Amino acid sequence: MQSTLTYKPSNSHLLPLPWKSPKNPIFKIPKLSSKTLTLNCSLRTPITYELEGGVNDGLESSNPAQLPIVTRRHGQVSRYFWDGSRVELLSIDGFGGSGASLCFNLDKVVEVSRLAVRNFFIPKQVSENYMGYVKWKLLHRVFSSALQVLATQAMFRAIGIGYFRSLPSAAAVNWVLKDGLGRLCRCIYTASLASSFDTNLKRVRFATSLLFTLSIGVELLTPVFPHHFLLLASLANIAKQMSLACYVVTNSAIHRSFAVADNLAEVSAKSQIQSVCFDNLGFLLAAALNMFLKNNQRLQAGLPFILYPFFSALDLFGIYQGLKHVHLQTLTKERLEIILDTWVAIRHVPSPEEVSKGEDFNFISSKGKEPWRIRIGCLNPRGQLPKLSMMAMQSVGDEDNYFICMEIFYQGLARTREQGILLCLREGACTADVIMGLLQACYVRKALCSSRWESMMKTDNSSDLVLKEWFKLIEDSKQRVQQEYGALNEQMAALGWATKNILLNTEEQARYSYIDD
Repeated sequence: MQSTLTYKPSNSHLLPLPWKSPKNPIFKIPKLSSKTLTLNCSLRTPITYELEGGVNDGLESSNPAQLPIVTRRHGQVSRYFWDGSRVELLSIDGFGGSGASLCFNLDKVVEVSRLAVRNFFIPKQVSENYMGYVKWKLLHRVFSSALQVLATQAMFRAIGIGYFRSLPSAAAVNWVLKDGLGRLCRCIYTASLASSFDTNLKRVRFATSLLFTLSIGVELLTPVFPHHFLLLASLANIAKQMSLACYVVTNSAIHRSFAVADNLAEVSAKSQIQSVCFDNLGFLLAAALNMFLKNNQRLQAGLPFILYPFFSALDLFGIYQGLKHVHLQTLTKERLEIILDTWVAIRHVPSPEEVSKGEDFNFISSKGKEPWRIRIGCLNPRGQLPKLSMMAMQSVGDEDNYFICMEIFYQGLARTREQGILLCLREGACTADVIMGLLQACYVRKALCSSRWESMMKTDNSSDLVLKEWFKLIEDSKQRVQQEYGALNEQMAALGWATKNILLNTEEQARYSYIDD
């Protein structure tokens, strides 16, 4: 006969303390003969114990009592039990532990293995888009590493390593020269683009990745032109060093976007593990291709030229898709403009993920092609509208931290004349001034795109009517910005935007000073 006892987590875990009533036994369980005790825990996992023979009614019971604490670690669910003398931690998921089933559970092995691999490669606390980034990183690193192996083999073949006519000393001199030139150009490149790594992070990262892929193609050409080995190898190494500098500099910002719990060091460490493992897969792929063709030297020599277009395309595609999963919370002029345009249109602040989709980071940038481009900086005398620019400067007071005016610029190879909006910031302008000034410029641009303003600008942009309407537009938009800034800033902070600082490039950091003569 079997009886079933169902555990209900009420007050059953409140056991009397043994040191307060030593003469009374803690557990009084009736003697059962080969009965089954079924316990249901909060995780809905049944626990079954076969109780054979009698049960000791003394202090140390052979049937441990459940405590209301359950832990989960490495995919294994365990629960604390009191056996009458001490607390024990037993598995309750049927895998591992002293209370585990002896039968082999394939599904559980797969699950535990999957969790072990995930814990090895993935940080514990990261944003949801991190897994998508890692998947595309795998594609990028595997094929990039395979291409580097093929390129290195081609360079060895070009300098004669592996042949009897090779000159080791000449090869060493050439190698040192190309590395020295590459490191020198790396320093120059890093110093010249210091601020662009923050303001145009994705665009610079993708552009230098394309440069790195092209450098591998140049290295593959060294066996074809062995007499120009030093020139080709130096050019390729310069491009590689520039790409490496960009990769190192931008990695910290990318990792920070995933570190939701300020675990930047853990995310960086896991990234190193991923890179090493993914690169080794690429090495294995290249080695397998070489072993497969080891008996055909002619086909083996031409293999890099056959694989280069396909591997390069997969490499760049993986980089491009991976960058789409990077949602940066820092504010640049471009991201802030996307946020403010959305606010002007529908009074909604987009999330970092939504802004990331609207960012343009490919090497063929469409930036500045929209009508009435907004620029932050100082007025260029060659692009001024004389009367309007003069009156805009005269209207600036001591209490103003910025002013807005129109400007003229020439775009493209055809030098097409376009009109834009200029936001000039004063020395000491804070982040709030930048946001308010750019928001006002977005409202001004929305008004200028209307048919009424288009017809006025076609006649004479320095007429009294245009000047009057312009300053009325500036005043109305300024009042509207002052009313909306508080709600805008609250929504931006609630969505995780870093509103304390705005990253501007060297040109956008230009400021003016007010002199009251």
